[in-house]
Amino acid sequence: MAVVLGPDDVRRAVARIAHEIVERNGDPSRIALVGIRSRGDILAARLRDAVRANEGVELPLGALDITLYRDDLTRIGHAPIVRTTEIGFPVDDRIVVLVDDVLFTGRTIRAAMDALVDFGRPRAIRLAVLVDRGHRELPIRADHVGKNVPTQPSDDVRVHFTEADGRDEVELVKVEVAV
Repeated sequence: MAVVLGPDDVRRAVARIAHEIVERNGDPSRIALVGIRSRGDILAARLRDAVRANEGVELPLGALDITLYRDDLTRIGHAPIVRTTEIGFPVDDRIVVLVDDVLFTGRTIRAAMDALVDFGRPRAIRLAVLVDRGHRELPIRADHVGKNVPTQPSDDVRVHFTEADGRDEVELVKVEVAV
């Protein structure tokens, strides 16, 4: 197991992504953040706090559960855990920044976009992730990335946030595949 981002790295990545979101998307009054449960919502709240501290602007913040939109729903069990979706603002004509901890195959993001458009028609959907590990199965890319981490498809990237785990850290767990 290797630590690829420590607490200071996570803090710097969040600050950098927050600056990029405002710089690249223009008028902050048109931007909203929506975090994908269960780590993306924590990251989205941190990005909102960083934008508030830097720009003095409070971006609308939402949390999205994608469980029922997954393309592997029948494979994850007969009783999947469905959490709440909380989007208390209109998404119509906004630039919605979807936020997740790790971008891998792109399937989670596809599900999140399907779920998001059930709430309205955003002007644009952008993607912010703490870690991009590659190995896309769908044509999806992140607009804002904290760190690109080269991995093997069998590896595991584990994101830990103080709010959920008591520490800020990203670990890369190498999994050897028997040939």
